[in-house]
Amino acid sequence: MRAPRRWLTSEFERRGISRREFMGFCTTMAAALALPSAAAAQIARAVGRAEKPILIWLEFQDCAGNTESFLRASRPTAAEVVLDVLSLDYHETVMAAAGEQSRANRDRTVAERPGGYIAVVEGSIPTGANGAYCTIGGESAIDIARKVCGNAAATIALGTCATFGGLPAAAPNPTGALGVADAVPGVGNLINLSACPANVENLTALIVHYLTFKRWPPLDHYRRPLFAYGKSIHDNCERRAHYDAGQYVEAWGDAGHRAGYCLYKMGCKGPVTFQNCPNVRWNGGTNWPIGCGHPCIGCAEPDFWDRMTPFYQHLMGVPGFGAGSNIDTIGGLAVLGVGAAFAGHGVIQIMKRAADKAEPVVPNGPAKGDA
Repeated sequence: MRAPRRWLTSEFERRGISRREFMGFCTTMAAALALPSAAAAQIARAVGRAEKPILIWLEFQDCAGNTESFLRASRPTAAEVVLDVLSLDYHETVMAAAGEQSRANRDRTVAERPGGYIAVVEGSIPTGANGAYCTIGGESAIDIARKVCGNAAATIALGTCATFGGLPAAAPNPTGALGVADAVPGVGNLINLSACPANVENLTALIVHYLTFKRWPPLDHYRRPLFAYGKSIHDNCERRAHYDAGQYVEAWGDAGHRAGYCLYKMGCKGPVTFQNCPNVRWNGGTNWPIGCGHPCIGCAEPDFWDRMTPFYQHLMGVPGFGAGSNIDTIGGLAVLGVGAAFAGHGVIQIMKRAADKAEPVVPNGPAKGDA
């Protein structure tokens, strides 16, 4: 008998997606996961054979920005398919069902598939007034989160509101808004994908990692995947060379701004923000804020509305220089450091040449007079 076709293969054929396009997607995912390109073949085999993942997507105190990101997966075409053909059993924004029918669908999945689905939480969870600030069908957000996340194989907190509380949790936080980790402590297999909104490519890569290796990727101390949050934006920034040379934008539209100089003085929070924006970019890889000449506002970090504001004023401290360091002083030191390095290199070369003249190299055996 002919073996039945897998769901993903069938969907590719229905949409006219070629094997080459699929392999291109797998190569992109390998790069996003910081894996060697040879891992693309392993990803292709595993994803093609995997069962369709079941997702229950919860929305609480949010602007639906992460849902908008989710609906705009576009690079490559296969990424849209992977997300679009997930068994999305519950998502208030995109599902056809409504009211009691939608809630019954959600509760049925939770009851019949304990440990067999992935919970996605978008938005912060209010805890004030016994959860009355956010209710859906008469149930509070906190009660829904406890029920759904408590039975999930894993919970993905998507976006900064779900991970760290985001804007609703900014001082004075009148609703008692919290991220998932604080609102529902003890949730197993919690993965945070912070950013405002989270990049859909990181969500895709996270799910592909799970389908390929049957486990979740290594996480940082904020429970964020290291493949997406393991390095600071500053480390991968295309303007990093200008920072090292002490070349900064001093005013919007000045010569340095037009030349692509570092945006630190204009408020860029790249040195203290960890995310892979410079690599995956946005809008199908078209560009990203710093590439457009706008500073990073640190949206992937905890309490960024309180800690990173004012957005257009630079931080007083730079990692490695102390909290009170001034950026102009650092820039001057950087220039002096480069000059000193060149001077030191010159001295070393002069000494080396003098030594070479004093002791010529003899390629075939010891020098004359040696024992």
